[in-house]
Amino acid sequence: MLPSNKVHIPSLISIILSHLFKNLFCCLFLFFFFLFSFFFLQRVSFIVSGAHEADGWAGEGSSLAGFRAKKEEVEEEDFTFDEPSLKKQKTSGACLGQPTALPSSEAQALRNELNMCWDLTEVLSTLTCVQRWVCVNIIALLREENTVPFMVRYRKEMINHMDADAVRDVQLVYEELCTLAKKTQSVIQTLKKDGVLTAELEQNLRSCRSADELDHVYSPYKKGSKLTKARRAKALGLEVAASALMDTPHTLDLRAWVKPDTQGLSSVEEVATGVEHILADMIAKDPETLTYVKTLCENSFVTIQSSVSKSAQNKNKDIDKFHLYFDFTCNIQRIQAHQTLAINRGESLKILTVKVNIPDRVKSDFTRWCINIRWRPKTFGREELRAIIRNAVEDSYKRLIMPFLTRSYRTKLTVAAEKESIAMFVRNLRQRLLVCPVRGCVIMGVDPGFRHGCKLAILSPTSQILHTDVVYLHNSAQQREADKLRHLMIKYSCTRVVIGNGTACRETESFFADLISRCYFHPLDVSYCITSEAGASIYSVSPEAAKEMPDLDPNLRSAVSIGRRVQDPLAELVKIDPKHIGIGTYQHDVSAGALKAALDGVVQECVSFVGVDINICSETLMRHVAGLNVGRARNIAEWREQNGPFINREQLKLQCAGFIRINPQTQHRYICTLYVQIHGHKQAHIDSDSKPAAKKGKGKTCVNIPTSFNPLDQTCIHPESYDVAQRFLSLVGGSADQIGSAGLRQCVESKVKTRSVDELAKTVDTTPETLKLIIDGLTQPPGFDIRQNFGQADFKRGIVSMSDLRVGAVLTGRVDNTTLFGAFVDIGVGRAGLIHKSNITLDKLPVSQRRRSLALGPGERVEVRVLNVDPQRGRIGLDLIRVLE
Repeated sequence: MLPSNKVHIPSLISIILSHLFKNLFCCLFLFFFFLFSFFFLQRVSFIVSGAHEADGWAGEGSSLAGFRAKKEEVEEEDFTFDEPSLKKQKTSGACLGQPTALPSSEAQALRNELNMCWDLTEVLSTLTCVQRWVCVNIIALLREENTVPFMVRYRKEMINHMDADAVRDVQLVYEELCTLAKKTQSVIQTLKKDGVLTAELEQNLRSCRSADELDHVYSPYKKGSKLTKARRAKALGLEVAASALMDTPHTLDLRAWVKPDTQGLSSVEEVATGVEHILADMIAKDPETLTYVKTLCENSFVTIQSSVSKSAQNKNKDIDKFHLYFDFTCNIQRIQAHQTLAINRGESLKILTVKVNIPDRVKSDFTRWCINIRWRPKTFGREELRAIIRNAVEDSYKRLIMPFLTRSYRTKLTVAAEKESIAMFVRNLRQRLLVCPVRGCVIMGVDPGFRHGCKLAILSPTSQILHTDVVYLHNSAQQREADKLRHLMIKYSCTRVVIGNGTACRETESFFADLISRCYFHPLDVSYCITSEAGASIYSVSPEAAKEMPDLDPNLRSAVSIGRRVQDPLAELVKIDPKHIGIGTYQHDVSAGALKAALDGVVQECVSFVGVDINICSETLMRHVAGLNVGRARNIAEWREQNGPFINREQLKLQCAGFIRINPQTQHRYICTLYVQIHGHKQAHIDSDSKPAAKKGKGKTCVNIPTSFNPLDQTCIHPESYDVAQRFLSLVGGSADQIGSAGLRQCVESKVKTRSVDELAKTVDTTPETLKLIIDGLTQPPGFDIRQNFGQADFKRGIVSMSDLRVGAVLTGRVDNTTLFGAFVDIGVGRAGLIHKSNITLDKLPVSQRRRSLALGPGERVEVRVLNVDPQRGRIGLDLIRVLE
């Protein structure tokens, strides 16, 4: 007997209802739980404590009334030493790094200044992946004109210990959002003046979060642009019909809109086409629709494709450089930065054609979603009306949305590639600037050449020019020139030779290596090194070089620059535009403004962190100290020339105080130098306590100079923390006169061992980060240089040629340059070898370098294995074995 198929209906209903009530209870519980959590989190969200007024040293400038950080001014400033700054110096101080929230009044002020439909800190946090409270603090610090080096060194707790590059990224995005808000306001004013601004259009404009989105919304209304199909249809009054189609299609009769004598309304078909164009425009500008289609693309295999263009045959000179991209296809999520920049360059030269391929599945899914969900009429419509909607969706996708997506993808790829390329420039420049200086010896700089000879410059240990000359090492009179070299080397006790890597470098190196191998300079132990001469010729004819070396031929100035690049790389390379130093790749394919800002920022960072002796540094070097600019540096140099050396930081009363040093050892040298300039060599020997006669100033009154020297002025401790430093010295039983001594170091170490840094910080009323900086400043020896931990130039006595290389040979070398596709290593054979980035793997790197892109930078010593040698093309392939500590 078969089982019964009957179902007990009341029982089934009771079961269903019981489940429904259970699920409803669970849903209500979850709803109230999340609602409570939301309000609770809002209650305890981050706060930035109100800015409290600090003393005159507390910050780097007063708060701005405007939104963006003011740019440094180049013109002359009304600047007086030994008097407090006219601007009230303060900073938002007491945050101590705890997650806090911007006070509602300040948050509202920010929103009012932007006048956009989004929250600045929220968008900034999303775009930079930085915690919101950190973004709030960075905005506050930037609004008070604090520089990035100042934040990184003296406000660590407020920026959550971010490094300079990360802070600079936040600053860049912040400024981009400010620019976007300003541009949006300008667009709105223009549209209002033209009489085309509507409330809906203004809302769409203020909702834009990128320049691309703003351009997409604004482009149809730009002056001079062709009147769009949608605007022509709206001018005919069909916007009402389009709205009726979506809201009340059962009442819409297209025949009622026909006007036989009016173009665009002469038939039902023309009316339907006009309505389609209006709907297509609405669809393309709808934020929800754009978000949906972008989500579809993110989950699909979107590719970028390049191929050779029809006009490429006329570009015979450059066409071979792009053969890799004649038939190139890559997923946009996997394409490399250097590939993007190469494709862009090929396209700009009209050698390549580029397109973005979006799968057909995206179109079908998008069309289905629009017709059935987003753009479905509110009531039933006839078939001919539904066909209008379908045609409008397809037209919108093909004519408006696809070009928008293509532009967005190309822009995103270019921005990401430029960012990676600039980051490579920044990393290379930082490591090039921080190469350890070669001090304490006389150096000969050589600018090699064939026809016009090799230019020589012999420099003292303090980089003073002792002698300049020209020798012709590559002609028939080699022995005579060799005798001349030996005479100069012995006369000036010169044991180091620096050869530029330009024309005739290899031949000049061979000449010196041969003399050294024959002990030709006996009893001197001479060695040489090769250094980059990139930018030396440009600098030698610059106004700065003419001012510094007025009586020297430009060709000889380049030899001086080459020698000084090894003696003090930072002090010399800051004189040259960073783009000309020979670092990175694709510098002509990235935004010139962004590249300059990033490179100027890293120069400022390096100069500030190393510190400058205010009494002996050049005006050019002084310009790059955080808190100074061209005008202030000029004023400081003029004041120093008129009044003699600075005695203490109190005379400056400037924001840069933490980055300058005042060393008592250099004051006597400065006075001697000034007396030589004024009275000649015979009167140069003066008493160290004498003061130079002040020159007459240009209409400026000389003020009384404080005579007391503060030992803390030669450390990295900022004057705002001097009181804390004195309290800590009293706590450990030391004094400021003991700075850098072994006795004070021992006292500090014993105190830190018995009590933690956090506990000691509470005792002296400061933050742990500030106390760590104070401990460093007190225990480091006078004249401490952070560059001593970096690699120095490699001097050698012999030469190896490319023909001596064998596949499999293990060598040591120094990274010369890094690119987006690998690192070039100087292995001493006249040609740099390439370690492709596929051979730079995590297991070959120290732990500290595994988080960096490519993880290698100029100056790092590496052990490599030769993979292949191509003498004809001058190429050497290398494999990284390990990074040498």
